[in-house]
Amino acid sequence: MPRSPHPLLATLKRSLKANGKTYADVATALGLSQASIKRLLTSDQISIGRLEQICKLMDMDIADLCKQMEESSGRIEHLSHDQESEIAKDLVLLLVTVSVLNRWSLAQITDFYTIDEHTCIQKLAHLDRLKIIDLLPKNQIKLKVAANFSWLDNGPIQQFFQQTVAAEFFKTRFKEDGEQLLVLNGMLSKASNQEFQQKMRRLAREFEELNREDVALNLDQREGSTVVLAIRRWNYDLFKPLIKNST
Repeated sequence: MPRSPHPLLATLKRSLKANGKTYADVATALGLSQASIKRLLTSDQISIGRLEQICKLMDMDIADLCKQMEESSGRIEHLSHDQESEIAKDLVLLLVTVSVLNRWSLAQITDFYTIDEHTCIQKLAHLDRLKIIDLLPKNQIKLKVAANFSWLDNGPIQQFFQQTVAAEFFKTRFKEDGEQLLVLNGMLSKASNQEFQQKMRRLAREFEELNREDVALNLDQREGSTVVLAIRRWNYDLFKPLIKNST
């Protein structure tokens, strides 16, 4: 029976996949063959130097990788499509889910929203059944999601926010404190596009780290903050009639 990979190597493989990196990319960066990379990532003999090289490819360091390993141990990274659908069709359950993912307590949820304690406990019990949290004695909440937990790409939750929240999100001029909108246009090669996506993922990890650090602050010292990071091949529809051979 094959031996399970070391947790750090398992975390490394997940991080490579999350960052869109293949064995071929790692092989090129390290100057090795793909076969050598496969052997390297299935043995416990990988050196610190090699780990540092691979982490650098993802704009990470070994400390970042170790932190991911610790926080992801035995935790879920995604829900199933059915589980997400279950949450998306219940607005109160979705609100409670987002709150606990932001590490709110029962008292904070009921103080901030018009949700009574009984209803909130019911929703927390629902999340316990979905294995997103452990609902402990005295209604304490223990998150069971991994540090790299994310909603399914184009899944029910993502679709819900795209359909119902996107228009509302942009109903501002982004001139207030705590607001900023950057619209960048350029002509990027495929390699540059991939490099920029890596930087976006690194920025997302930094946002999550700040979010975790600020949990220690009182709720009145924190404000709900939403970041939208996106890049795609796109030309303004306004200009399409002026583009030769445009469809």
